[in-house]
Amino acid sequence: MKRKHIPWLVLLLVLLADQVSKVLVKTNMTLGESIPVLGNWFIIHFTENYGMAFGMEFSGEYGKLFLSLFRILAVVLIGWYLHRLVLKKAHKGFIVCVSLIFAGALGNIIDSAFYGLLFNESHGQVAQFLPEEGGYGTFLHGKVVDMLHFPVITGTFPSWLPFLGDQPFIFFRPVFNIADAAITIGVFAVIIFQKKFFPIPGKQHAAEAALPAEDKQPAEERQSAQEAPADDHADVAGAPASHEEEQEKNNSA
Repeated sequence: MKRKHIPWLVLLLVLLADQVSKVLVKTNMTLGESIPVLGNWFIIHFTENYGMAFGMEFSGEYGKLFLSLFRILAVVLIGWYLHRLVLKKAHKGFIVCVSLIFAGALGNIIDSAFYGLLFNESHGQVAQFLPEEGGYGTFLHGKVVDMLHFPVITGTFPSWLPFLGDQPFIFFRPVFNIADAAITIGVFAVIIFQKKFFPIPGKQHAAEAALPAEDKQPAEERQSAQEAPADDHADVAGAPASHEEEQEKNNSA
């Protein structure tokens, strides 16, 4: 696949999965409702937040506006950087990672920018799409929809532990969405595969310098060096034959 097609494909897949899942939850569940999928390990739990990834809050009218504007600026910069990566023919894996981060950030911006205009409240009722009375918020004041919850390990902190003793323990506690997952996967993939995405030229030169001289010699030169003795031997073997021919000519004369 060509590099210029990778961002569009990743963007399409992530946004489609993210927005379809959010709209389905928003228009079929009330706020706080849960649907077990794999027992207590995987639960669809409908929550909304004004804030950042994994349900972290950044509330307040001005705080929400600041966060929305910051997200828009970040998406613009990431999009510009992604465009530069394609032009510079960067590693395809790195382009995929940046595309995941870009798509995830854009997915949450859609919630913040438009969900307040498109839906009514979900408290005690299932939200409607384009309600007659209008949405629950204004432009850039929408809430981000989260629904993926994986409380894989549950228990209680030991009583002797300061501040947390006898408190319930849940791993993994945060509720998130597909956009959050795309951002997280993109970031961790860059960290894990950074040596592959950003090879250090100095190390390559140092490895070549450590090789024996014969290993660094080009293949063509090694081949010609191997053929040279055979040619010299042929010349030496040919010299006596020409001398004998001269003597025969003199005797016949």
